[in-house]
Amino acid sequence: MRLKYYDFAEAKIPDDRIKAILEPRHIPGKNPSEFEAELHDLISETMIPKLKSVKRLLILVDDITRQTPTHLILPIILKVANYCGIKDESITILVATGTHRSMTLKEQKEKYGESVVRRVKIRFHNYKGDTVRLGTTSRGTHVVVNRLVLEHDFIVGVGMVVPHRVAGFSGGGKIVQPGISGVETTGQTHWLSAEFEGREILGRIRNPVRDEIEAVADIAGLNFLINIVLDRKGNPIKAFVGEPLSTFMKAAEFSKDVYSTKAEKSEIVITDSYPADIEMWQAAKGVYSGDLVLKNEGVLILVTPCTEGIGAEFGDLITKFGYMGYRDVKKLVELGELDNLIVAAHLVHVGRVIRDKGKGILVSPGVKPEIAKRVGFIPASSLSEGIDIAESLVGRAEFTICYNGGELLPIMASDA
Repeated sequence: MRLKYYDFAEAKIPDDRIKAILEPRHIPGKNPSEFEAELHDLISETMIPKLKSVKRLLILVDDITRQTPTHLILPIILKVANYCGIKDESITILVATGTHRSMTLKEQKEKYGESVVRRVKIRFHNYKGDTVRLGTTSRGTHVVVNRLVLEHDFIVGVGMVVPHRVAGFSGGGKIVQPGISGVETTGQTHWLSAEFEGREILGRIRNPVRDEIEAVADIAGLNFLINIVLDRKGNPIKAFVGEPLSTFMKAAEFSKDVYSTKAEKSEIVITDSYPADIEMWQAAKGVYSGDLVLKNEGVLILVTPCTEGIGAEFGDLITKFGYMGYRDVKKLVELGELDNLIVAAHLVHVGRVIRDKGKGILVSPGVKPEIAKRVGFIPASSLSEGIDIAESLVGRAEFTICYNGGELLPIMASDA
């Protein structure tokens, strides 16, 4: 079999050495006009009654690291809001960047639509400032969020739902936490996720981290949710609209059906990071899905472009410390040598797989070999070289091949 990832990675593997090929279900998405018509009816029916007395509307949207077709959704929301008497000048779009970088004007026009960019105020969340403290959850998470939540009387969240290592699934209250949260809140929830193995969180609709995320979103005042489930190519399959928690849970159930696939474990796993390809901070999602099918002492080969390297925001810290297991990172945190819990959690999430469990090989034109080594990967200049290195470590083993690794949800037969 000939494997091909992106435009830079190809290799041949004998068919009898391939244990499984894993990918999301082939469910075709809707064309834009069909999707817009259905979504218009859904939003009009459910949102109009809620907006009748609203004066100032805040719309939370995700950024370019997500494939949500926001350019199709926002014009509908604005049309409904105008119908309810809310003028454009009373509407703010807040980009829930979490800890990601801001977007260029070109990226905004592509993501949100040029007409929307011209019409409505667009603000970018700054997780280091412009925040307000609203209290704590029952578990003790400090709720620090963008202060714009206090300046608007109705908050709508727009996002997509796929399997997610930190929260179980994206979507739902994640548009608030970490979307528009401060460093303290995001650090607490992410560090909580580091306590758990990937299999205990990834693809679990309800889990301790998700419960905290939804509690933060509730305290922040999230009123309404529009969550989309996409096909493997980023086209919308189905929209879920309404009250935040119940809407998210319905969307997550549907997403699980789309992105999950039955699997067995292998000693060598090859995966990509698509569509989370920008930087290692995002591309690590391929590691998380591959972890679910990797045997102990096995080797995971990650193929990813990483056009922006290790990470725009936290790349220096990741490079400084490298990926490590939970105990080692926890010690750094307790000694005060690493005080950023967001980074600490990321180091653990990847380190559990390529340090504690097995080895990680990186095939990436965007990460220099010396940087790959420094963070804990074995660099390979090509996929063929990566396969040779893997076989030198574990011998002549069977392969599991993963596609759409940034969203894939392998499920073991014992968990089905």
